[in-house]
Amino acid sequence: MVMTSPTTATAVNSVLRVPPASPAAAAAYFGASLAFHADVSDVASALAAGGDPGFVVVDSRSTASWDQGHVPGAVHLPTALISEQAAALLDPAAPVVTYCWGPGCNGATRAALALAQLGYQVKEMLGGFEYWAREGFAFETWEGGEQRAADPLTAPVDDADCGC
Repeated sequence: MVMTSPTTATAVNSVLRVPPASPAAAAAYFGASLAFHADVSDVASALAAGGDPGFVVVDSRSTASWDQGHVPGAVHLPTALISEQAAALLDPAAPVVTYCWGPGCNGATRAALALAQLGYQVKEMLGGFEYWAREGFAFETWEGGEQRAADPLTAPVDDADCGC
C-alpha cells in the first residue's frame, strides 16, 4: 500500500486543493450561517408545535405565485413592496423568516436584505416553497389546502425526523 503525504494528496485532490479552514474559522462561519438561515423542516416543526413560534414567515413572491401555493400562516409581502408595506404588516420586534420559490431563486435573499435594511431581524428559509412542498408539508393555494407525499430524496418517508 502506497501512503501519500497530505501535500501530495492536496496537489491531486480538488476537494483539498484549498485546505479546510481552521476549526475556529469553521465554527465562526457555520455559526454565522445558522444565524442567517433556517431550513423548511425546522420552520415546519416550530409552526406545528402550536402557540407563537416566535417568528413570522414572509412569502416574498408575486401574487400569482402565492395563489399557486404558500406556507400556511405566512404573510404575503412581495419583495418590491417591502419598503412601503412592511411596517403595516410586520411587528418590528418579531424575527422574520423569508422564503421564495426554491434554491434556484434569490428572492428570499433580496427580501431578507430589504427587511434587514429596515431594521428587522431576519433569516432566510433554505429550500423555499419548493422544498416545503417536496418535504410533504401542507400548503395553501387559492383553491384551499393541499399536501403532497414527501419526496424520498429530500425527506424521510416513514419518519418525521431526518436525524440532522
